[in-house]
Amino acid sequence: MRFDQQTLDLFDRRREVDVESVRPDGRPIRVPIWIVVDGGEAYIRSWLGDRGRWYQAAVDRPEEVTLHAGKRAIPVRVVPAVDEISIERCSARFERKYVGDPATRDMLRPNVLGTTLRVEPRDEAPPTDRPAA
Repeated sequence: MRFDQQTLDLFDRRREVDVESVRPDGRPIRVPIWIVVDGGEAYIRSWLGDRGRWYQAAVDRPEEVTLHAGKRAIPVRVVPAVDEISIERCSARFERKYVGDPATRDMLRPNVLGTTLRVEPRDEAPPTDRPAA
């Protein structure tokens, strides 16, 4: 499942989005993060590596993540994107989008590459036990 072009453009234009995930105790955590778009896919990464609280919560509950971009709250699911191609695409896009920002090199450190997550739209339809027509 992919985002519509309008949502991808929104992600691409935004310097930051807020990621909201849910801690094990049920409390939400919301922090600003960078987001990149490449080849019709959106990626996020934790600059703290696997120590990032939002990242830990998102990986624990990948279906309970929301991205806030401006006034839009976008329910998403996160999927580990730890294959070499996805990591390289994400890193290259971080370098292009955030060129000149000293924090960019932190997003390219070896210890954070494994926290690359692909962001996908979350289907908000309630589950049903009825067979499809």
